[in-house]
Amino acid sequence: MRLGIVGLPNVGKSTLFNAITKAGAESANYPFCTIEPNVGVVDVPDKRLEVLEKLYNSKKVVHASIEFYDIAGLVKGASKGEGLGNKFLSHIRESAAIVHVVRCFEDENIVHVEGSVNPIRDIETINLELIFADLEVLDRRMEKTIKLTRSGDKKAKIDLEIMERLKAHLEAGNPARTLETSEEEKDFIKELFLITSKPVLYAANVSEDDLLSGNAENDYVKEVKSLALKENAEVIIICASLEEQLSSLEGEELNEMLSEYGLSQSGLDRLIHSSYKLLGLMSFLTAGQTEVRAWTIQIGTKAPAAAGKIHSDIERGFIRAEIVSYDDLVNCGSESSAKEKGLYRLEGKEYVMKDGDVVNFRFNV
Repeated sequence: MRLGIVGLPNVGKSTLFNAITKAGAESANYPFCTIEPNVGVVDVPDKRLEVLEKLYNSKKVVHASIEFYDIAGLVKGASKGEGLGNKFLSHIRESAAIVHVVRCFEDENIVHVEGSVNPIRDIETINLELIFADLEVLDRRMEKTIKLTRSGDKKAKIDLEIMERLKAHLEAGNPARTLETSEEEKDFIKELFLITSKPVLYAANVSEDDLLSGNAENDYVKEVKSLALKENAEVIIICASLEEQLSSLEGEELNEMLSEYGLSQSGLDRLIHSSYKLLGLMSFLTAGQTEVRAWTIQIGTKAPAAAGKIHSDIERGFIRAEIVSYDDLVNCGSESSAKEKGLYRLEGKEYVMKDGDVVNFRFNV
């Protein structure tokens, strides 16, 4: 899974990236510090794996992972070549979702590219640039479709009607993801690969003072939440500077610092879990002495397709899935005990996987 981190210059984007990947991406107080997208891979936190590791005495633990792309700061006019121009667009198109970092704190020592803190204006600035980029893509596709309609292509006529409705929606300043459509129309729009059709998670970046004073949900954050509600987007409150400090801590030190700020988990954990929710993802697990591993799949995935995540041969030769729920397995204390109690079950090709299923696939090729 790949997430693109976007935002205006100096909103805390690269600081957040440093924190969540410990990759040391360059971060400085001037625009366009990030020229090429930095890429970092981070494990999806899943305490179930450590429990299974002990239960099976496994040699290795393999977490599911997420790729984060730190994409260069955008400015007004970027779609027409201002700032870094179109350089960033391909990297956003390759992402499954967008993490949009929004500055929700005052600090006279950190320059704001627009001269003042205004999260709604900042969001609209980037949204408009992405909409302009999508309109260019849509116009090119419409030109081709119009030619097909002239030859009497009935499907092209239906496609053109959808695109005309979508174009009017974009020209009104609305992202593609907010257009009301049928499932069939959604599938067609997905094929257009529009940036604004991607799901968005707004990361409202607040100050450490706000966290300590219990004012994390300040007026700026409330504005972002109100806008996100209209856009069908998610919001998570983070403090990028604190996350950068937390990234170097472990164990008791980490827990103490989280407690000091009234947090039960790091922003990274909350960001990843929110991203999973946003994209409709979950994990199934495999366990044995060699390794325990989490595998990421879409909610609603059937057993054979889940097997294909491990290897295409397992999907092709799928016979049955031997499954026990994580909770049942752990409560029994061992695989043999769970089997004795009849908690393992054999599922066929139509079985829809559940989060936390511990699976052994039976196959023959």
